[in-house]
Amino acid sequence: MSKHSTLSGIAALSICEALLLALNDAKILPEREIMGILEDAAATHENAGGSDVEIAEHKAVAQLINKIIAGGNSVRRL
Repeated sequence: MSKHSTLSGIAALSICEALLLALNDAKILPEREIMGILEDAAATHENAGGSDVEIAEHKAVAQLINKIIAGGNSVRRL
């Protein structure tokens, strides 16, 4: 993966996380909905097909999303 792709991915992740936090803070989406979004995203990558390399990348993405879920990073939990 190129440095540009890596930086773009990090930027996208940061922006999405900030949006999820803002949606929760504004009481637009409750925590359970945000967790559902993250779980759906992880499942999509866990079940994605493609070449061996693409499948490995999808599995790594799913693992990252699952770490975010476990860490509660995208929801301010009390």
